[in-house]
Amino acid sequence: MHDKALERVYNFSPGPAALPLPVLREIQRDLLSYPGAGASVLEISHRSGTMDEILAEAEENLRRLLSIPADYRVLFMQGGARLQFSMIAMNLLRGRQSAAQYILTGSWGKKAIVEARREGEVDLAWIGEEEGFRRVPTGSELSLDPGAAYVYFTSNETIQGVQWSQEPETGGAPLVCDASSDFLSRPIPIERYGLLFACAQKNAGAAGLTLAIVHESLLEQVPADLHGMLDYRQIAAQKSLLNTPPVFAIYVFLLITRWLEKEMGGLEALAEHNRAKAQRLYDVLDQEGGFYEGHAEPESRSQMNVTFRLGARELEKTFLEEGQRRGFTQLRGHRSVGGIRASVYNAMPLEGVEALQHFMIEFRKRHS
Repeated sequence: MHDKALERVYNFSPGPAALPLPVLREIQRDLLSYPGAGASVLEISHRSGTMDEILAEAEENLRRLLSIPADYRVLFMQGGARLQFSMIAMNLLRGRQSAAQYILTGSWGKKAIVEARREGEVDLAWIGEEEGFRRVPTGSELSLDPGAAYVYFTSNETIQGVQWSQEPETGGAPLVCDASSDFLSRPIPIERYGLLFACAQKNAGAAGLTLAIVHESLLEQVPADLHGMLDYRQIAAQKSLLNTPPVFAIYVFLLITRWLEKEMGGLEALAEHNRAKAQRLYDVLDQEGGFYEGHAEPESRSQMNVTFRLGARELEKTFLEEGQRRGFTQLRGHRSVGGIRASVYNAMPLEGVEALQHFMIEFRKRHS
């Protein structure tokens, strides 16, 4: 008898996003009793030896995947990127004479600026809004202050589908990055950063976990008057156990790191796999005729979020409805911009992208 409850769609959600099937199966297998614990990972104490082992391996795997130097601390936290928008300014800008510089390439950077201005002076080093957030700046367009409190950018803007291919040169100012939507999708030169953070629910696991990788020199600059749960230094001193961390989400993150190493071959191989997936959809957008209109300029295109409109806007509703019937879910663009968005994070299989590619070609032929 066919069990419809076990059917799976191609989930193009921007987050929480699809998880790898091998990881889901391992969660399912161990859900009632985590090996050696005699209880579900949903039930174990964050002070238990089992949790110590989970945290230790999760950090060890992450350090190996990203080649994180020894003078960086890895923090496992809650609150998502939105809380980090505030924490970064509280920890690194409050009480400083120098301004923080923000490079504005999309909607999430815009939200971060609002929070930073509550704590100190913010200088907008580049603004892409007038162009519709279609690209990232070239190096010659940036004039960054080496004496800035920090320079902030968003490596991949999920709403507009705009991604940096390399880090901006700061001249020595600490580089801070919201890497939420391309974290663990490609290698990152961590030594270029002062602080890099990411919420996990795009490429790194389940919702509820936020990671920060912080250089120790920045921890020394944290003001002494911050509340404990907003203080990177205190969280680091307690090894992410200042309060009960998101235990289950950290466990899922651990499984993701194992999957990335053992089944995907590490981040270099994964980056090439992700480029190939995204390119299949961009190839359709680039075909002549203007039936599909990509949002981002080619040199700034995201490998994670492929955003586009249909030249005939009235067909977008039909496209989404037909796609839903074919098993393609969460393709609707963000409510602030409309259109179509296909998020092809790490766990989206190549066959899912190929199926969407074929549907797009077929749809164009039927409606041209």
